[in-house]
Amino acid sequence: MAYNNSSPQKILIVGGGTAGWMAANLLATKWQTTEICLVESKEIGIIGVGEGSTPHLKLFFDAINVTDSQWMPRCNATYKNGITFDKWSTIPGFESYFHPFAAQTDDVFTVPLFFKNIQARMQGYNVSAHPDKYFLETYLSRNNLGPLPAESFPFGVAYGYHFDSALLGQFLAEHAQSLGVSRIYGTVADVSINNDGKLSAVKLSDGTLLEADFFIDCTGFNSLLMQKTLKVGYQSFKDNLFNNAAVVMPSDISQKLPVETKSTALSNGWAWQIPLRNRFGNGYVYSSDYINLDQAETELRQHLGLLDCDVEARHLKMKVGRVEKHWYKNCLAVGLSQGFIEPLEATAIALSFNTIAQFIQYFQQGKGSNEFEDAFNQDINARFDGIRDYVVCHYKANQRTDSKYWLDNAANNNISDTLSKILYLWKNSQNFAADMHKHKLMGSYQPKSWACLFAGYGVFPPTNREPSIDYSMHQHEIDALSDFIRRCGLNFKNHNKLLANQA
Repeated sequence: MAYNNSSPQKILIVGGGTAGWMAANLLATKWQTTEICLVESKEIGIIGVGEGSTPHLKLFFDAINVTDSQWMPRCNATYKNGITFDKWSTIPGFESYFHPFAAQTDDVFTVPLFFKNIQARMQGYNVSAHPDKYFLETYLSRNNLGPLPAESFPFGVAYGYHFDSALLGQFLAEHAQSLGVSRIYGTVADVSINNDGKLSAVKLSDGTLLEADFFIDCTGFNSLLMQKTLKVGYQSFKDNLFNNAAVVMPSDISQKLPVETKSTALSNGWAWQIPLRNRFGNGYVYSSDYINLDQAETELRQHLGLLDCDVEARHLKMKVGRVEKHWYKNCLAVGLSQGFIEPLEATAIALSFNTIAQFIQYFQQGKGSNEFEDAFNQDINARFDGIRDYVVCHYKANQRTDSKYWLDNAANNNISDTLSKILYLWKNSQNFAADMHKHKLMGSYQPKSWACLFAGYGVFPPTNREPSIDYSMHQHEIDALSDFIRRCGLNFKNHNKLLANQA
């Protein structure tokens, strides 16, 4: 295998879509002397429904030197301050909550009071511990304000996006080609392996042989290189996460463009609503063990008020889990080929970005060798497992009792030791955040996010005590915090106007 300055001389990316073209752009930006080629088939479509992101997509575009105004109008993209979870709990006052992305105002001004009142509520005091009162980006979303503050605002605000995944793939393909990435259309018919077990070439159906030093597997759930050819093992998450299917369809966009994804619990799963500039993207993620395909489509149409509409629905199957090794020999799996966690927290792009970025770092650190392959795999596996635990916790903590699906999820004890410890700490710790740090449970999500989930669903003991003298200033503190957040909000613009200024 030939390398130049700790990078391969030639990389072949097999498969396009968002994952493939993200890999092409990052690799071409970081390794400018490497020859990079991407081969994709016109006969194989993309899943095309992952239309929301975390702030990692902003990090990706920053890394390849692309601004919001360059790509967002092209992809009908909107901003995202976080996710609303609606009807996951039936406890009065906790039927809905918003999970915001991070703002620098949180840790300094709002999180301490949030945790203080959580602890009081856990002790039975009748104080307000619902997360919606405590965070700047919750206020922004409720008032339809975008996440870009005035230049004079001294605090950073993280944000994600909603986008048309097909258009994003097209934009990334064009940008990668402008960086020198070669694009070939063809269907892989065979994969060649050397005597040492490493990949050497792929053969297309027209007989073309594509050789490379290193290969990126972006072949989706098929995982042609990593699983089928190199026989890397796969760990299923089906015992942790019941959902294995989705039905998706668009609907008309509202005049006011929301700045959030909405997740609404239905009878046997949940429905997403993602606002783009030209439409809402909608989908129902469910378990076929509890509801069939036709029932799921009917329920989604009822939810959207489109029962008698002729808008076509698409049905998708999901394979939930991850490979045991994401980097093996001279191959890296990215995107669905490496694994998938249902889209509840919109983490697919974050996992792809982290996989590519950390691979570049570890590969260079090892001077082009596989010295850090094991460390890399442990790191990426921990990211997958940490996100899985957080998503599982949504189901474990749900407060619905109207169907067997929700009761079975709440009773599911096929959870990790890490999640078991976090559940124990929530119910028993005198300082949840500090104990999360103490027991090294800081993974893919910070204590604030875990607290938002539990508190948002109303996972508290009954309130049977009025605030003591220690909490006599409770309402004053809440009022002062609300005023502070409102004044911060004056530094932000209407979401629709922000997008209009990009055109």
